[in-house]
Amino acid sequence: MTAEQEALRMSVRGVLSRHTADRSIAERTESTAGDDAELWQVLCGQIGVAGLAVPERFGGLGAGLGEAHVVLDELGRTLTPAPMLGCAVLAGQALLHSGDEAACRRILPDLVGGERLAALAWTDQHGDWDPHRPAFTATKGGRLTGEAHYVLDAPLADVLLVAASTPAGVRLFEVDPHAVGVRRRPVTTVDLTRRLGVVMLDGASGHQLGEVNPLERVRDIACVALSAEQVGAATRAVELTVAYALSRVQFGRLIGAFQAIAHRLADLHVVVESARSLSYAAVSSLDSDAPDAHLLAAGAAVHCAEALEQAAAQMIQLHGGIGITWEHDAHRYFKRAHGAAHLFGHPRAHLARLAEAVIGAQR
Repeated sequence: MTAEQEALRMSVRGVLSRHTADRSIAERTESTAGDDAELWQVLCGQIGVAGLAVPERFGGLGAGLGEAHVVLDELGRTLTPAPMLGCAVLAGQALLHSGDEAACRRILPDLVGGERLAALAWTDQHGDWDPHRPAFTATKGGRLTGEAHYVLDAPLADVLLVAASTPAGVRLFEVDPHAVGVRRRPVTTVDLTRRLGVVMLDGASGHQLGEVNPLERVRDIACVALSAEQVGAATRAVELTVAYALSRVQFGRLIGAFQAIAHRLADLHVVVESARSLSYAAVSSLDSDAPDAHLLAAGAAVHCAEALEQAAAQMIQLHGGIGITWEHDAHRYFKRAHGAAHLFGHPRAHLARLAEAVIGAQR
């Protein structure tokens, strides 16, 4: 962590601490869209989180994905339902990598300022996030048809970006979310801090953005960004569990003094810290366009998902009876772990990518 990144981390943590003061995750989850919009305005206006990975010529700060990674790490700690992952990273990076300069100049400044939200509609009901098999098809006239699932921030989006198959290959399209032939439906998720929706297009008109398929690169960026959230959540889960072990008395002793508990927490610490190292190595490789960036992205998708699942499961078990109550936040970290594991492709799919690369290199 550079000094600037550490200062960014503390600034974001300070804003989140003030916003979440005296409110549990359950209370924040049940907050209104206005509360979320207010927090997002503060994060964008005071810190500029949405513009960290956006070049200055498009109204951003031109810092890099590494700085956005720090913000996602902090948002993951508190399971904050902010549109950083869906709007600033997924949709914003898809737009940037479409190569359409005019569209970037027209759309990105409003996203950076937090004045508008964007959503990327990509995968079908199978949720495989295949860069070459999007949920929509487009005619030569730009008419789009299909149904995309797991669309982050879909109900609140002011700008809808759609990945669609065309005769020339997969391309990105801009669609007016209020146009004829466009329907959006929010869905109830296991993880109530993750807002997803379904986008249905029936001959809706779309404007093509660029002449390239940006999804392969965007999938790597999204996987690494999600790993930052997972690392942040896993770190917080361990912190809360350690604090409980050092305060809960059983059989006349703190449970953290029992060797079995101490060993489990130590092993968990190693798992989470190794996940953090891989996650930050992956984002560094993306920022530097390293040739192995796609492998590190796949590795981060696998290891960080598994680390959060382990941390959340141990959090519930080591909290004992209180850990399975609705009022305690432990189950929310558990739900985030299992919900996040299915975003941008299941870890099994990324493991297959890694295996294919290793086998191919040995031939």
